[in-house]
Amino acid sequence: MKICILGNGLTALTLAKALTKQNIYVDVFHSIKNLNISETRTIGISKSNIEFINKNVININKLLWNLNKIEIFSDNLNREKLIDFKKDNNYIFSTIKNLKFYQLLERNLSKNKFFKTKLISSNNLSFIKKYDLIINCDPLNIITKKFFNKKLTKKYNSNAYTTIITHKKINNNVAVQIFTKKGPLAFLPISNTQTSVVYSISNNINKVKENIEKLIKNQNTKYKIKQIEKINNYELVFLNLRDYHYKNILAFGDLLHKIHPLAGQGFNMTIRDIKILLNIIKKKIDVGLPLDESIGIEFQESVRHKNFIFSNGINLIHEFFNMERKIKNNLLSKTIQKFSNYPPINKMFTKIADRGVFF
Repeated sequence: MKICILGNGLTALTLAKALTKQNIYVDVFHSIKNLNISETRTIGISKSNIEFINKNVININKLLWNLNKIEIFSDNLNREKLIDFKKDNNYIFSTIKNLKFYQLLERNLSKNKFFKTKLISSNNLSFIKKYDLIINCDPLNIITKKFFNKKLTKKYNSNAYTTIITHKKINNNVAVQIFTKKGPLAFLPISNTQTSVVYSISNNINKVKENIEKLIKNQNTKYKIKQIEKINNYELVFLNLRDYHYKNILAFGDLLHKIHPLAGQGFNMTIRDIKILLNIIKKKIDVGLPLDESIGIEFQESVRHKNFIFSNGINLIHEFFNMERKIKNNLLSKTIQKFSNYPPINKMFTKIADRGVFF
């Protein structure tokens, strides 16, 4: 059995490694020779997703930095703590550098007999006709433009600015999210001397690029900063694809959904998609059925509604704090502060962050 994957980003390689681990032959075709992966981009991965990756993809424990507490603050409450999630004897989630994860997958797959990769033109994909199942992770190819252009989208009119700060050594296992007057800001530890920073700022704020270092320093109350690395930025959009498949071609990764980074759930949603897709494929193989367009149909029926609900939930959180900031009223934040630390509600929020379910 052989599957074709279009694209060679982190999602494509993670999926390819999961499939080859099931002794499925995977051909990866990509149109970008040297993929540019920022050295300052990091991702947070929930505990349940780490367990899945270690078992079904590749062991990433050596690359992880475990966090056992999340503190959320709001400027609307004069920097009072809004929500507090913690596990004293365990970790809630972990951080990992995108580039390190990608390089690990790339090295491992290069030695894998079930894996092949080839550079191709994004406009000449006629060769895919020989495959029974094609998984498309490439947003730029002709297939995406032709068959996967119906989607629900929204521009946040904001950019996310990412960097890594090097600081004096501390016990650094607490993630901090601050809903500032300029937008959500996250400090995500990646070691005792380095912390990843993601600051989502409205495009209406003048000279953001020139002042981003100053803005980070002004919001920082925890770290004695020694150095701020190169700052990268990308536009923030909300996206839900209407149709996940076209015949035997399945869209995947960021083609299916994009969300605001404030909750660190973007890649976690993709890992949950991989879980479900892998289970569908395993069941087909176990009963001797072909890997064909029925997989796309089953996958869409299984996950589209869940992804829609979850991504809109994240969007609602963003809109909630954005609205409160505009009306300059902290009544909503005070209500959340009061109820969120009630143990059953806190436990529910922690479960949602870990497993991505609202029901």
